[in-house]
Amino acid sequence: MKKVTLIFLLLANIAFAQHYKSRPVTGLLGAFGAEVALVNQSLKNPKTVIVDGITFTTGRLGNQRVVVAETGIGKVNAAMTTALLLDHFRPQRVLFTGIAGGTNPDLQPGDIVIAGRTAHHDYGSITDKNTPTRQTRNALTKQFNPVYFPADSALLKLAETVVKGVALEGIPLASGGVSNRPVKVITGTVVTGDVFVASPAKVSSLRADFGADATEMEGAAVAQVCYQIQVPHLIIRSLSDRADAEAHIAYDKFYPTAARNSAKLVMAIVQALEK
Repeated sequence: MKKVTLIFLLLANIAFAQHYKSRPVTGLLGAFGAEVALVNQSLKNPKTVIVDGITFTTGRLGNQRVVVAETGIGKVNAAMTTALLLDHFRPQRVLFTGIAGGTNPDLQPGDIVIAGRTAHHDYGSITDKNTPTRQTRNALTKQFNPVYFPADSALLKLAETVVKGVALEGIPLASGGVSNRPVKVITGTVVTGDVFVASPAKVSSLRADFGADATEMEGAAVAQVCYQIQVPHLIIRSLSDRADAEAHIAYDKFYPTAARNSAKLVMAIVQALEK
């Protein structure tokens, strides 16, 4: 019986993979304007396409065809825009650029987390025995998804290589200068929830429960859609704050730098695809 079930699942996965026919284009997403502005400004021959009210911009980065969109903030908006992107443009891969709150004490605003994996931190159920269930269910296979959605291994490896040659910005100082501390880049865990985290207690919880290095509001939703349709994806996040009691103040000060750092890395990854 187990063998029959395994064969069925393998055949089902093959069928779903065959259902999605990709085109030679890369999808680039960000949650709000500042996160995609630099990308849009760098496009050659940009053209606007409206799909069910969502603005997509097509063009080229280097020799690569890309389509760029602002998802809006939160998991539902991110999932909706990702689904429209996949259905209308059929990209070979999806990259997400944006900012996040840092939950790793070794990281500061401006630093980058390349998401080796993403997870929903606000999804699940608690039983009478206080046992959490954090796995989403795949609407296609009816099976449980993994708690952590893994990034595409090829995109992850490329990002880790490319970032070494990207000129990233240090954070601005109160004196008007820029910090000379090197921007730190790690491959780590990004967790997603429909909440702006500004609480040391929540940061500790996310760190303990998920091993989180950063927290944001869209990544796992994009990752889940891509995982279920079997489209390679990678989430890139640059820290705008440390998700603590001062998060709102730090966010206002540092998000422009963080957004640029993330966008620079994503564009470098796309341009490296042609080599």
